[in-house]
Amino acid sequence: EETKTMSMLAAAKAVLAPRGTVRAAINMSNILLVTNRADPAQPGGVAPDMAAALADALGAKLQLVPYENPGALADSAGAGEWDVGLIGAEPARAAIIGFSAPYAEIEATYLVRPGVPFHTAAQVDTEGVRVASSRRSAYTLWLEDNLRAAQLVQTEEPGAEGSWDLFQDRELEALAGLRSFLTGKAAELPGSRLLDDRFTSIQQAIGTPRGDAAACDAAVAFLDSFVADAKSSGLVANLLAKHGVEGKLSVAL
Repeated sequence: EETKTMSMLAAAKAVLAPRGTVRAAINMSNILLVTNRADPAQPGGVAPDMAAALADALGAKLQLVPYENPGALADSAGAGEWDVGLIGAEPARAAIIGFSAPYAEIEATYLVRPGVPFHTAAQVDTEGVRVASSRRSAYTLWLEDNLRAAQLVQTEEPGAEGSWDLFQDRELEALAGLRSFLTGKAAELPGSRLLDDRFTSIQQAIGTPRGDAAACDAAVAFLDSFVADAKSSGLVANLLAKHGVEGKLSVAL
């Protein structure tokens, strides 16, 4: 068993830290997973701490590689800029990134404009309804695949604040986003309603670029084992508490 574990570690390290350092891509636009941006080169939060724990598990050094948004992070998967990426695991990204099981979940829901009568996320998907959403976010990718009747109106550039501006400037009926972001915006628009349910939950995972299939599979197997240990040991729950994001993020089942 120990020999098997050592060989699994060696195979993973060859992919995830081939030069002895894990280059971990961090999505700086996720305000729940990156809560300290004082030094952009050394962000703090749940995601950087998970990357540090992964580096420890691999017996490697850590280099954080920050990206402005998840689209930019995913686009660079084939560029050799990073070894692991902490990002929402969406099917649209799985073609180029091999993902672990999720370590945390974030609810995505809608804020509806005053006078809009909807009370559930399903009701928003109605003919004539326009939904503002941040381009290339994980929840927008989900909406692209799943909205049937409502019209998805995306920002020109990724960014939740831009989706709020779009929602307001064009007086759209609904704004899609992470619950924590929408909670703050609801306070700015009296009479608006933050829906109680969700249309999806963003599964936060650790991914590695798809290159050689066997090497990627070995790396993902190690990442799965690492994530399972991080959840069962209480590490993920402790990080949520440490960074003050309990109730906004939850440990993935």
